[in-house]
Amino acid sequence: MTWTLIDVEQRVRAAWGADTCAPEDLPHWSPANPARGQCGVTALVLHDLFSGHLMRGEVRINGEWVDYHWWNLLPGGVELDLTREQFAAHEIVGPGTTITRGPLKRMNEHYELLRERVFNALSPAREPGGIQSGPGSG
Repeated sequence: MTWTLIDVEQRVRAAWGADTCAPEDLPHWSPANPARGQCGVTALVLHDLFSGHLMRGEVRINGEWVDYHWWNLLPGGVELDLTREQFAAHEIVGPGTTITRGPLKRMNEHYELLRERVFNALSPAREPGGIQSGPGSG
């Protein structure tokens, strides 16, 4: 079975939870804003699926840096950001820079949990013609 990007997006969104949220964003996470705190782990899982590049931009409030936001640049040059809607109007995400993927220093358990949920939901996609795992996906 071949999966569309919409299929992948639906499974990623269904896999988000408080248990995959960045700890610093957990007080602001809710089912009403399920993308909150999911950008880093989501970008890594999408990188596993599609390769491409990881992107990172500064998040600012009133001009002051407060955090980073992560998303993907797919091999064809399309930017894919499934978590941009987590931000309120006063939280401004700056332009992205390409980041080299390295070993996870934090949030490894959150990433592994999200990755397992998404890959299990997409398991038929691992058949010929479906989405294949990218570099570093094990």
